[in-house]
Amino acid sequence: MGTFPGVFTPSILTILGIILFRRLGFVVGEAGLAKALVIILLANTISVLTSISLSAIATNFRVGRGGDYYLISRTLGVEFGGAIGVVLFLAQPVSVAFYCIGFGEAVAGLIPSLGPEWPRLIAAGSVVVLFLFAWLGADWASRFQYLVMAFLGAALVSFVIGGFSSWNPELLRASWSGGEGGFPFWMVFAIFFPAVTGFTQGVSMSGELKDPGRSLPLGTFAAVGISSVVYVGAALLFAAGLPGHVLRENYSSMGLLARYGWLIDSGVIAATLSSGMASFLGAPRILQSLSADRVIRFLLPFAEGSGKANNPRRGVLLTCAIALVTIALGNLNVIAPVVSMFFLISYGLLNYATFYEARSASPAFRPRFRWFDARLSLLGALGCLGAMLAVSPAAGAIAVALLFAIYQYLKRTAGPARWADGSRAHLFQKVREHLFAMDAEVSHLRDWRPQIVALSKNDHQREQLLRFASWIEGGSGLTTAAEIIEGDREERRQKRTEVEEALQSQIREMGIEAFSRVITAPDLRTGIDLLLQAYGVGPMRANIVLLNWIEQAPGGEDLSEEREYGRYLREGLRLGCNLVVLDAQDEEWEAIGRRPEGPQRIDIWWSGDSTSHLMLLLAYLMTRTPEWEHARLRLVLSCPKKNRDVVVDALGETLREVRIDADIFPVDEDADSEAWTGASRDASTVFLPMHLRGNLPVDPFGEPLEGILTKLPVVALVLAGEEIRLDVGPDEGKAVEVAEAEEALREAEREAGRAEKDREKTEEQVRKDQEKVLALQEGPAEEVEEEMRESRRRLEDSKAAANKAARRAERARARLESAAERARSVGIVRPTTPEGRPPSPPPPESPPSESPR
Repeated sequence: MGTFPGVFTPSILTILGIILFRRLGFVVGEAGLAKALVIILLANTISVLTSISLSAIATNFRVGRGGDYYLISRTLGVEFGGAIGVVLFLAQPVSVAFYCIGFGEAVAGLIPSLGPEWPRLIAAGSVVVLFLFAWLGADWASRFQYLVMAFLGAALVSFVIGGFSSWNPELLRASWSGGEGGFPFWMVFAIFFPAVTGFTQGVSMSGELKDPGRSLPLGTFAAVGISSVVYVGAALLFAAGLPGHVLRENYSSMGLLARYGWLIDSGVIAATLSSGMASFLGAPRILQSLSADRVIRFLLPFAEGSGKANNPRRGVLLTCAIALVTIALGNLNVIAPVVSMFFLISYGLLNYATFYEARSASPAFRPRFRWFDARLSLLGALGCLGAMLAVSPAAGAIAVALLFAIYQYLKRTAGPARWADGSRAHLFQKVREHLFAMDAEVSHLRDWRPQIVALSKNDHQREQLLRFASWIEGGSGLTTAAEIIEGDREERRQKRTEVEEALQSQIREMGIEAFSRVITAPDLRTGIDLLLQAYGVGPMRANIVLLNWIEQAPGGEDLSEEREYGRYLREGLRLGCNLVVLDAQDEEWEAIGRRPEGPQRIDIWWSGDSTSHLMLLLAYLMTRTPEWEHARLRLVLSCPKKNRDVVVDALGETLREVRIDADIFPVDEDADSEAWTGASRDASTVFLPMHLRGNLPVDPFGEPLEGILTKLPVVALVLAGEEIRLDVGPDEGKAVEVAEAEEALREAEREAGRAEKDREKTEEQVRKDQEKVLALQEGPAEEVEEEMRESRRRLEDSKAAANKAARRAERARARLESAAERARSVGIVRPTTPEGRPPSPPPPESPPSESPR
């Protein structure tokens, strides 16, 4: 189908509907011509803005079957699209019933002898007639619409002829200021607004169009533009043709003005049938598209079409059934406002979807429509929201609640989308903006979050490692499962994809939130260096390297393997990362969470340094997870016997200050490793500080780790590679240094500026005094001798003041350079001179010397 039959005709016939023939005169009489024109302008502004959004999104990709549903689902995703698809489908059969009841009432009004049941019977008959046209297909329906358009055009011509023949300038002036009705402005707006809710009917026919990208914008704008002219012209003819009280009291006032009144009756009939036909064509196609996308499983049978045109006959049957049931139930006064809200919500979402797509700044958003602006789409969405509140807040709330309920249902039940929507591009843009915003902020110790790189080659050990990473991350950081592939370059390239897919599969099977990263390198140390340096983007950098402890070879006593392992740990430290090494035997790992003697306990061997603070923080984050939410934390620390209470009280105060609940278990100051391991043997997990002696990892007692690990349950060996403090306040840290440096730099700049002005002022005074002395030298010496002595004295004073100001300016420049250097050291950047120094005042000029007399 082309633009005229496929888009323009259904849209214009729906817009020029029952409101034009039965309510526009009332609007003019009730509100007055001026306010009526404002109402028409506001309502059509929403139409124009939505048409702009529609044109942009329709020219950005090939539009398929489903109209509004297709456009919204391909932009906002399956949940929003599915929800709006369901409510739009349900709204359109109800609209068919609404229009057909209007048709029944119009026909019954022409035959006064008919009983009260006849309007519904006529409405049901008209539904059956429309059903037959829809069953035959869009081509037959289009032919019927041409017939309807002819009657509609004849009615409008009759009205225009009669209106001009009855034109009364006095009535026009009287109608301008306003009517005398008691309806408030927004209530009159609510009565008129449904007139413009049909301009997207042509969008529902998107699947039948030869070129949707061209036809949808062209046909929609033509329908909106012509209908706007018709409504404005009709309002002027009403205002100049009939008094306000007649317009308010007689809904058939158009027939009073028309040259042939019976043509207006035919126009009313044509308007109701045309609007019903448009809805009868649109509803089945929305349902068919919704079903074909497999959004709702039980709707799958409606995806099947008939014939070459893929006519959705099953949807036509369902639309007919819903319309007939609605007519039988009656009570459209309750349903109609909610149906109007569904259409209004769809327009709002269409505007927002276009703004959403444009706001994502995706390179794929390349609409051919040139007059688009994202701000207009946002304005259109806000306009739809305002119209909902103005027309019927209660109906709007009901419509939004139903839409939200369907959205939540689809969020839980809909499978993966079968198309690419704009959500990923939108998320990318938000991440980009937030990363730049983070980078602009000064980092603070309070902002520290775990960003973990978990390195392992063994699938079984990696599972333990990733599970432990999800615990110590505590839902506040990021974990990346990484693997380094060593060997020949060609072999590494072939294996990389396979290993990355295996990593992603393992992460999905475990049900944890983690990324995957595979690095190829000639050897492990180079791989670690590449991974940690290249990890992240902007301010996001790895700050924890998480590894499994090495498996001990039986009888190995030369510690060569441990030293080699220590070299890798040293590489992580060199790059500023904290180290966490997990030692967990299978039986110890399985024992976690099933200790019968009571709740789980996490022990932290405390010494008060950055490593201790890091261990306490990671243990606390574990208690944020469901697996460890009931676990108790316990700090094990060395205390001298004499002042044990003082040390324990001080640590308790530290715990209160950092807002972490933990027990304290003191161990004698001279206790050996047996006493320490004995204290933690029954813990679920132990956080234990680790040190590097040369390249050898050792325990807190300076001994190789294997001896102590065999005596403890699951152990996390920790070594901080950066400053970690839990007791730092918001007024401490680099932010304070930056603020102080910034303030000092500004003060130094102000002082340097004042000093430079003083130097220039004193030099100017020297020049003036010098000129006066030179001028006096030209005259007779005996006449100016006294004045000459006074001038020379003032010149000497000016020179002394200039020299003093120059020295003060030089000191100010030195302070400015010092403040600038301090500012640069904390990351504050100021414009610099080509030599790399901050701009500073020029050096003082020497005052002019006195010429000899």
